[in-house]
Amino acid sequence: MSAVVATIQDVSKLFGRFAALRRVSATLETGRCYLLLGENGAGKSTLLRVLAGLLQPTLGTVDVLGRTAAAARGRVGYMSHATMLYDELTARENLDYTAQLYAGTACLSSDQALRMLGLDPQLTRPVAQYSQGMRQRTSLARVLVPQPELLLLDEPFSNMDRASAERMLVLLSELRGAGRTIVLTTHQRELAEPMADVIWTMQGGALETTEAQ
Repeated sequence: MSAVVATIQDVSKLFGRFAALRRVSATLETGRCYLLLGENGAGKSTLLRVLAGLLQPTLGTVDVLGRTAAAARGRVGYMSHATMLYDELTARENLDYTAQLYAGTACLSSDQALRMLGLDPQLTRPVAQYSQGMRQRTSLARVLVPQPELLLLDEPFSNMDRASAERMLVLLSELRGAGRTIVLTTHQRELAEPMADVIWTMQGGALETTEAQ
């Protein structure tokens, strides 16, 4: 049986009277891909942010790599809707800056991370001039720099052409094969489903879990 990476136990997240998460429980295991599906507003992004340690649950507990989610943030890679890139910098400069935030961590070099996503480290134009697809790939490269054990990806294929999305899927499959655990949301279910081990479906803040076929 695979090692447990994270556990979510009876987690609810309230914003005023609105329950974004309703008694969510789940277990994440090493080297598995969890495909998180649901309509807009179902609670997907909130769940990812709770796992990433960016939001505290109102009720319930979250354990990530034997710690609280907040304490484990250095070992978790979170890719949000916002690319979190500095538009005036090149891709390499963005990744160099990220590496500085993880002093003492065995980081990938900027060149390594960019090449993993099929990007040229020698590009000198700022990321503000990149296509949306290139920005998405640069954003994932930034997330991969500290070599996180748990990857949380919120709509990683957004604004990507099919070829770029398929290239990213190949990389994610390789990372999963190397023991990384991946949770990703997407409205392009047909793209990600072939690599999914578990399907999580959210509706009204509640989570249903099924093993992928």
